Amino acid sequence: MAEQRSIPALIHQTWRDMNVPARWRKWVDSWRRHHPGWDYRLWTDADSRSFIAEHYSWFVPIYDSYPDPVMRADAIRYFLLDHFGGVYVELDVECLRPVGELLTGRELVLGCEPSVHTRLPPARQRGLERIVGNAFIASRPGHPFWAHAHRELVRTHRLPGSLDASGPFFLTHALESAPDPGPIAVVGPELLYPKASPYAKGLFAPREPNLDQAYAVHHGAGSWAVEESWAPRPSSDKTVRFWSSQDERPLADGAFDLDDQRHRWARGAPAPSVSCLMVTKDRPSLAQRAIRCFLAQTYPSKELVVVDDGPSDALEQFVRDLGDERIRFHRLPPAGQPLGALRNIAVDRARGTYVCQWDDDDLYDPERIEVQMAAILALGAQACFLARQQLWRPARGELAISHVRVWEGTMLCAKGALPRYPPQRRGEDTPVAAGIISSGRVVCVDTPELCTYVCHENNTFEPSHFERIFDVAPKVWRGSDYAERLLAMAARLPLAPADLVHAETSTDAGTDASTGMDTESFRSRRARWVISEPAGAPMPERPSVLVLTPVKDAARFVPGYLDSLRTLDYPPGAISLGLIEGDSQDDTWETLQRALPELEQQYRRVTLVRHHAGVRLPGQRWEPGVQRERRSALARVRNHLLSSALTDEQWVLWIDVDVTSYPPDLIQRLLATRKDIVVPHCVSEPDGPTYDLNTFLLRPEAAALDWGQWVRDGILQPPKGFGRAYLDELRAHELVRVDSVGGTVLLVRADLHRAGLVFPPVPYQHLVETEGLAAVAKDMGTTCWALPKLEVVHPHHWSPSPSEPATPVA
Repeated sequence: MAEQRSIPALIHQTWRDMNVPARWRKWVDSWRRHHPGWDYRLWTDADSRSFIAEHYSWFVPIYDSYPDPVMRADAIRYFLLDHFGGVYVELDVECLRPVGELLTGRELVLGCEPSVHTRLPPARQRGLERIVGNAFIASRPGHPFWAHAHRELVRTHRLPGSLDASGPFFLTHALESAPDPGPIAVVGPELLYPKASPYAKGLFAPREPNLDQAYAVHHGAGSWAVEESWAPRPSSDKTVRFWSSQDERPLADGAFDLDDQRHRWARGAPAPSVSCLMVTKDRPSLAQRAIRCFLAQTYPSKELVVVDDGPSDALEQFVRDLGDERIRFHRLPPAGQPLGALRNIAVDRARGTYVCQWDDDDLYDPERIEVQMAAILALGAQACFLARQQLWRPARGELAISHVRVWEGTMLCAKGALPRYPPQRRGEDTPVAAGIISSGRVVCVDTPELCTYVCHENNTFEPSHFERIFDVAPKVWRGSDYAERLLAMAARLPLAPADLVHAETSTDAGTDASTGMDTESFRSRRARWVISEPAGAPMPERPSVLVLTPVKDAARFVPGYLDSLRTLDYPPGAISLGLIEGDSQDDTWETLQRALPELEQQYRRVTLVRHHAGVRLPGQRWEPGVQRERRSALARVRNHLLSSALTDEQWVLWIDVDVTSYPPDLIQRLLATRKDIVVPHCVSEPDGPTYDLNTFLLRPEAAALDWGQWVRDGILQPPKGFGRAYLDELRAHELVRVDSVGGTVLLVRADLHRAGLVFPPVPYQHLVETEGLAAVAKDMGTTCWALPKLEVVHPHHWSPSPSEPATPVA
């Protein structure tokens, strides 16, 4: 049977049952009236579910899992048209004349929505230059585009809103990403969507459309521009909760209509200028993220004043490359001025009538300035704060909504009413907020998603401060709920989900399943968003370092190990050495004893310990069945050596005996990072793949993965790359945050060990030994870091079976 290449005379519509509401019946009848002789089918919810189950059973789990019925209503049309072909029209689309002429000679016909729709906030936030509507679609059966659209439905089905998961924005992106879309006609809005939606009409007052060319009109009775889940924040009735005060006295609470102010702006009311003020130093990746949030703001009259007193020019180059005159960058010499003084410099350089605190490490919804300025103007206030804000702890995988208070970092204030910041290094904005509240009319709006406070290892306050804030948070998301919330946050921000955490890569060519991007595009985008820092300049001082090494059956490695130590250009008088041997079946102990006198002459202090753990593994050391016993024993050995050898040293450097080479300035480069825990990149050969797979970053989707399937003997043993990225994927960066560390070469501030940081010999969050140490450190408030460009070489001494998880030699 020959493939049908024309669009059949068949009209599809859907509703929950056969009782179409009266308000839409005249529009339904218009299609029958203008197309006598055409087949017509109204699909109920039950009909649609049965159709999917019969013809596309693989899609049933996704179809059933959609949280919003409108997503199923969107999705079903893409399958009906693939299977039957014909014309799909929504119930609120009116037919003005027969569409046969429009369809003649075409295989798939889509229409663009009015251009004014691209000016609405949801479209502006996504940078859409056009919107392809899904209220009218005509197709021949089996058009190749639908197979691509079906794959895209699978990719997007977890997105939080139907706009992106299945609706017009989904269709627009699917069309743009189709590899070989086949013959498709995308007609202008004058033919199928001549009328702007009611929301766009109220906001922008476009001219009345000319319907002379139109085949149909979408009346937008249920369109994306007015639906609750897609309307501009904060809710479908476009009201914002607030409370206000005057000279510290409460005045009122209630709600104001956000769209009232938007209407005034749309009709030419002045939008006062706002200067966003960012003070930053030595964290260009975070600052770039905050700058992107600024560029996505829907409020028109704004500038960003950046004051940078760090030594790196990376952020300055980033701003220069943007070439956006709204961003005014000011470079100061790194004189170590307190944060309060730097904030005053930013205020003095602001040109706006209003100023807005814009911290470099936080995230801002595209409507933050717009909502806060609307509150100020609607309520006659001098300043606006958020009554609650969102809190994010990436290292813990936690998102929360804060308790109610005045959150200083969310301040937007008339410049003339802003007190001077005190010259403090932290907490400088608290007295400023108090001064604003005590001297004028202030409004606090209850829209926490407008600002996300990011808790990390370099905040000005200690981790215990944020522990207290999270303890009293009324809502906290963790686990799979956290992953869903993170996706929802990403949908509002000008960032990919991967951008929000750290690098997300794939070593295979093709498309990354979590993002839908081709691998090379994703790598280039990801590379700008790894949580990274400059490696740091070497320190002139030479603190004391204790080098610790466990050895077993290592007689053949000891001479090379000692030779490598002697190549270090760190002062031997600042190096102590500790070695522990046990259970060897060769002459390792005798070799060490022979070397001891010379070592004691060379180094500050030498400790040689013999401790038999009595461990005899039943299988090869890389086999999953022996990992719990092997690594638990190694953890006990490390802890025994630590307690035996550590005295007054400032740092502890763990080096495995079979590491064959490292640069002479290894210690200086590790110390230069000024991090409490840091590892170099352990490779199997120079410029080769990562060897120590215990150093890794959790991928952004890791919280949503099923890790339980890889727990064996109480510890996690996932396959290589499952939810984890390794340092050979990050060689473009100097210093990166990591979620775990290996022990081939590992530098730890000695005071952490003294405070109780040891190598867990029993599972801690299903992790032991060095991985367990990293988990304990995180819970102690300490972050682990790695230097991907600083390589140490550990050749392969074994070859695991390709079918087994690749657990590296520790």
